Amino acid sequence: MAAPASHSLPGLRRIVTAHDEEGLSIVESNAVLPTEKMELVPGARGCGIWVTTDSIPTNDTNLREDGAKRNLDPEHNFGLVHPEGTNLRCTDLAPGGITPMHRTSSLDYNILVQGEIVLITEDGVETHLKNPGDTVVQKGTMHAWRNPGKTWARWISVLMAATPATVDGVELQPELKPYGPSGPHTH
Repeated sequence: MAAPASHSLPGLRRIVTAHDEEGLSIVESNAVLPTEKMELVPGARGCGIWVTTDSIPTNDTNLREDGAKRNLDPEHNFGLVHPEGTNLRCTDLAPGGITPMHRTSSLDYNILVQGEIVLITEDGVETHLKNPGDTVVQKGTMHAWRNPGKTWARWISVLMAATPATVDGVELQPELKPYGPSGPHTH
């Protein structure tokens, strides 16, 4: 096998959300993760993005049912999160489109695959994602998405059931509220 070409892809950008002392959503970190050579796979590089270690496994590897056809309870986390599982989904947002501010009791991995989007956290910070592969780890925080581009944006999300985020002893429950041009409507 010929020597692999030099690595020219940029590092993967990862944004992680959290809560401040008052319970408002914030961007906890925003960094580029460098990749490293994978010793077992010549010519490949990789990096860890996020690992959970407190539960699972699923038995879905033994089922023949089409998982995309399973129903999610619309009353639970706005029909986005299964109370005992995961939801792998795609979201497309039109140019200029904006979602309501929302929070689910879940840990979400959001990966931009096309276009550009802006993550808006409850503290008013806007984080612009422009490169395919830019990733947001959403830890049960209130947030909205906006498409500032001239083309449709698409991101892939994995939503995993989680206990509600707790700040100062208060559980932050799923919530949906309007987001307007004047900014997020905080409590």
